[in-house]
Amino acid sequence: MAHYGIQAAVTAKTASKRSPNVEQALLTWVFENIDEKVPEGVSYEETLKDGVVLCKLMNKIKPGAIDKFASAAQDYGVPHDQLFRTVDLFEKKNIPEVTAGIINLARVACNKPDYKGTQLEKWVFANN
Repeated sequence: MAHYGIQAAVTAKTASKRSPNVEQALLTWVFENIDEKVPEGVSYEETLKDGVVLCKLMNKIKPGAIDKFASAAQDYGVPHDQLFRTVDLFEKKNIPEVTAGIINLARVACNKPDYKGTQLEKWVFANN
């Protein structure tokens, strides 16, 4: 898409601040930290766009950030009382509650019209 006028100037200024060498060095660092290979033929911004890689990085460099999962799940629509307490997972105290929390997340996700992921088998919902 061609940009004109002010938008063209903003686009050019933003592009001038990018450094392919810096971006490649950062991707290398990130992927070394998460023990994965840098994807080939995928741009820097596409590699980072969905946030999965950055979440993996945070989980690797700051383990124990499971509370962010609960917060994100609530923002996504899972009621607080349908999630597990982070201590249940971290201390392996109540794994059935962890399982129920993930099932509740799957239930919310699978019922969203914009959800494009795989569907969880119906029997899993029926048993929980």
